[in-house]
Amino acid sequence: REAKMETKILSFLGLLYVACSCAFPVVPEKEKEDMQFKYLENFYDFQDEKRSLFKAENLDRMTDKIREMQSFFGLEVTGELNRKTLDMMKQPRCGIPDVRSYSTFPQSPRWKKEDVTYRILNYTPDMLEDDVDEAIAKAFQLWSSVTPLRFTRLYSGEADIMISFAAGCKRTSLYDEKHNFLTPPLFFLVHGTLAHAYPPSRGIGGDAHFDEDENWTKFTTNNGYNLFLVAAHELGHSLGLGHSNVFGALMYPIYMAVDTRNYRLPQDDIDGIQALYEAPTELLPREEPTEMTPMRPEDCDPHLTFDAVTTLRGEILFFKGSYVWRKSPFFSVIEHDTISSFWPSLAAGFDAAYEVDKKDRVLFFKDDQYWAVSGYSIDSGFPKPIQNLGFPTSVRKIDAAVYDQNTKKTYFFVGSKYWSFNENTQSMESGYPRKIAADFQGIGHTVDAALQKNGYFYFFHGSNQYEIDLKNKKLVRIIKSNSWFNC
Repeated sequence: REAKMETKILSFLGLLYVACSCAFPVVPEKEKEDMQFKYLENFYDFQDEKRSLFKAENLDRMTDKIREMQSFFGLEVTGELNRKTLDMMKQPRCGIPDVRSYSTFPQSPRWKKEDVTYRILNYTPDMLEDDVDEAIAKAFQLWSSVTPLRFTRLYSGEADIMISFAAGCKRTSLYDEKHNFLTPPLFFLVHGTLAHAYPPSRGIGGDAHFDEDENWTKFTTNNGYNLFLVAAHELGHSLGLGHSNVFGALMYPIYMAVDTRNYRLPQDDIDGIQALYEAPTELLPREEPTEMTPMRPEDCDPHLTFDAVTTLRGEILFFKGSYVWRKSPFFSVIEHDTISSFWPSLAAGFDAAYEVDKKDRVLFFKDDQYWAVSGYSIDSGFPKPIQNLGFPTSVRKIDAAVYDQNTKKTYFFVGSKYWSFNENTQSMESGYPRKIAADFQGIGHTVDAALQKNGYFYFFHGSNQYEIDLKNKKLVRIIKSNSWFNC
């Protein structure tokens, strides 16, 4: 009986072993060795002398390289391939090596000019093309905000920085037989290599490549990689920065999923890029050089007023002086930015703004001129005088504007009157201007800003906004201007 019981127990343990082996497969030792060889070879200049008669020398070199890697990442320096070291090797990362602790490439290559061009050669199917354009533009703005560099996008021809998405080709090392740094291949046979970029120089110098085998996303999610974060890192290489061993720095080689809605360039990266390019004399443009830029008002200030309000790609943008508040349908937190971070050449202090539905186009008004913006690029030929839209010369500025998605018309508010502009015919409608109070019951004053959302017009006046039902154009309620901010 005891023998039978022992047999059953052994059988059960055998089945349990098989089940566990299927659920948690053990990584073969050969596969583990290949991974460590490729990682150290690609990122730490390890040369595996496979034909060497002295295997001990190989092991000593590998131990030294493991120590170098552990030191770079702040791990316990043992020279042994322990679990923490293996886990670090498995992290998604940039394809540029960590061989040295400097913040720039050897000989500190940099662009010898302030105007640098870029071109997006192709797109990833993972994202909308407009979202790719936005991610790349915001990545460049991150660096231009702390340097004198200006980045201009080209749509044809050769640019300084060529950006592309491609699936990987194969090369096993970043170094030649003399241990000189080679330009990296498209992508290595190392799991989780997301992208790479070349330091500034002629030809391929500055170009950035993104691995199409990865899943690229607009926002930071669990099922892909935030293109803005990776692009900002790679463009740091395109400008001449190497990797940083400061955890949390943008140029840290390991991808770290962070919320990018209020992302600011860490100080370590600012110090590194300004070692190559001097800091700009002004980080924010000012209306008058002799005046200080006013502080951004608090979100829940009961006296908060806005100059203009518009939608843009699903978000609502609130403008006040040099600042913009962004309310996304995907997040409850309000994002704060400056107008110059999106449109550096636009003057702050808009009078009015509105988005034309399904055209991805926003018009901004300031004094007697207006600009058309497609996404985050200013259309050529602007600014134009507001008289081009059909206003008489007596109108010197627009107070507010709002696009009606139902009628396909835009209403312009000037003083106590308003105009109706037909977006299909691109002309002012006859019979206007009309009295605001006559057509919008309950509105007996000027309109500072306007918005259409969820079947209502919202007319902003001072620190209050007036909710108007679209169907009968009657006042529903009066709420605070900042009620969108969850105050």
